[in-house]
Amino acid sequence: MTSQASPPPETPSAGAPTPSGRRRRGWLLSAAVLAALALILVGAGLTWSWIDPFGERALDRSRPALLRSIQDLSRFEAATGDFQVVVDLEKDAPFLPDVIKGTRTLFVGAGSVDAYVDFTGLTGDAVTVSPDRTEVAVRLPRARLEKPNLDNERSYTYHQQRGILDRVQDFLSSSPDGLQELYVLAEQKIIEAAMASDLRARAEQNTETMLKGLLGSLGFSKVTVEYAASP
Repeated sequence: MTSQASPPPETPSAGAPTPSGRRRRGWLLSAAVLAALALILVGAGLTWSWIDPFGERALDRSRPALLRSIQDLSRFEAATGDFQVVVDLEKDAPFLPDVIKGTRTLFVGAGSVDAYVDFTGLTGDAVTVSPDRTEVAVRLPRARLEKPNLDNERSYTYHQQRGILDRVQDFLSSSPDGLQELYVLAEQKIIEAAMASDLRARAEQNTETMLKGLLGSLGFSKVTVEYAASP
């Protein structure tokens, strides 16, 4: 009996894919499909939470603390005015010549005055918000003036005439130049000049600009600032 040799194993042809090659191409195809799907979702502005049936979203319906934000400012230093006045103070004796008894002093007083709006007295009805929360109205007191701040480095006596008796009195006095009285007069004249200027109106305008920027940043499209009637 003759034996027959078994046929040799088949070798894959050069063009036929192997099982490992088919698995590799399958993984590449799946990765390409996932990448394309991710690009479609990103391009459409979607997130994975959109397709999550248990996803949540937060809606903030709380009211902004407008009045508290304004009250925390306490007061707004809205404008500063710089002033310079000349005080001409003359003193004489009715029955004595000036060379014996009498003084005349020219004093330059320089200083600043701050104008501010006070928020400490605001009540709950000082702020009104529209139902759709796009408009807000704020009612404020009128601007006020601070006490003048005299600058010692820029305030000085540049001319003074004194009689003989006044020279002797100044020599014996602990305050020969009488600067205290001159400073008080200079402050009075500076505050009068500040009240006659537009410093308070400028302070109210600057306060309105500040509040419009502050409340506009909270999302209000229209901000109205009203001031109380002048006393």
